[in-house]
Amino acid sequence: MTVRADLAPVIIENKTDEKMHNAFEELFLNYNKAIADWFDRTAEHIDLFFIEKKLTEKQNPSKIRIDNIASSSEGQTVTNKARISAVLRLINVEEYWQLKFSTYDENSESRNSKAIYLQKTERNDNLGASVSLFRKLGDVNVSFQPRVSIQNPLKVSHSIIFESTANMPSYKINPKLELYAKGDTGAGVYWVLNFNFVLNDYLNLVLINNGDYISTLHLEIVTNGFSIEQILNDQMSLTYGSLFFSTNQVLYHLDSYSFFTTWSHVLYKNILSYKITPHLDFNTNGNYTGRAGLALGINLDF
Repeated sequence: MTVRADLAPVIIENKTDEKMHNAFEELFLNYNKAIADWFDRTAEHIDLFFIEKKLTEKQNPSKIRIDNIASSSEGQTVTNKARISAVLRLINVEEYWQLKFSTYDENSESRNSKAIYLQKTERNDNLGASVSLFRKLGDVNVSFQPRVSIQNPLKVSHSIIFESTANMPSYKINPKLELYAKGDTGAGVYWVLNFNFVLNDYLNLVLINNGDYISTLHLEIVTNGFSIEQILNDQMSLTYGSLFFSTNQVLYHLDSYSFFTTWSHVLYKNILSYKITPHLDFNTNGNYTGRAGLALGINLDF
């Protein structure tokens, strides 16, 4: 077949762009692998420094994660937060022992439903390190996680978590109880009672129920709602949901509610992924007038 002369430059240009894209992709993956291998070797050297011999052939799950969240709502400026965390596993020292370095308190964020589902960047940067000790008591997983915040003066927080899964014929229940203490807000109790229904091979329904009580503030924040995850393929999924947030101050009342949709895409498995979340928020301060927002989250793992 003869290629028309007027199309030849376009075909050549497309092939050049494809080669540049493939070269960049190969360079990106090679750098990612090099950093990941370096961190794994470092973890193994530290591990063997204490034990002096290899006791297990398990692959070391140590990893570094960098993520960035950009978000904005109507009438507000765009906010952008980047953060880094490292999970150092010394599998020969103790199979269930972990050391984490991060620029934020992961436990505090896990108690924030708006951060989990709406990707709202409401946390404060908090550089620190934590040690995690895990044990299994029957069907209950128990973890104790003290954390030291690197600031002047140093602040120490503690968290003990009890978590389990009850498998029913058509759904699962995920109860969780966390008792924690922080230097600035004091003691608190966080609970979760989610119900997970597998509707078919492509649809999952989760009924969301959790609450966080801060004793020194006498503040209870409760989240109720649902999310439906639609799996499109091995790399893409859509999540639809609604959340209702209530507080006990001054009297127990509905403080705000939100509707959201999240598009999730894994570009490279265990390396690079992103999420886009448009949401519509109604809160008591705005007389429950709808305010649209958008959040973009990018995760990079090594």
